[in-house]
Amino acid sequence: MQKRSIGRREESKTKKAKGLKTTLPSNSMVNGIERPLDLLNGSKGKEVLVQLKNDKQLVGTLLAFDIHINIVLDNTKELENNEVKRSIGLTFLRGDTIIFISPASQA
Repeated sequence: MQKRSIGRREESKTKKAKGLKTTLPSNSMVNGIERPLDLLNGSKGKEVLVQLKNDKQLVGTLLAFDIHINIVLDNTKELENNEVKRSIGLTFLRGDTIIFISPASQA
């Protein structure tokens, strides 16, 4: 049984060495987005709408994010009934408090 397992590993290395890989067809790309974080990369420096778990909505300029979806917004404003409730300014939001992030122009 061990030989069989080792053989499969060697076989997969051989396939990689020959340059065989699976790629998605080019028509699978929508608006230039192939992976979830591509949307955030394209939104850097632009306004985004952020919905939080506590039913708050924030709008601000996306400055940075990481793989945990922790984000930094500048010129952040809290919205209530689609109107600015208060201005917050530079803000760090922890990723596990975020429900969604949307480019503000599409929101």
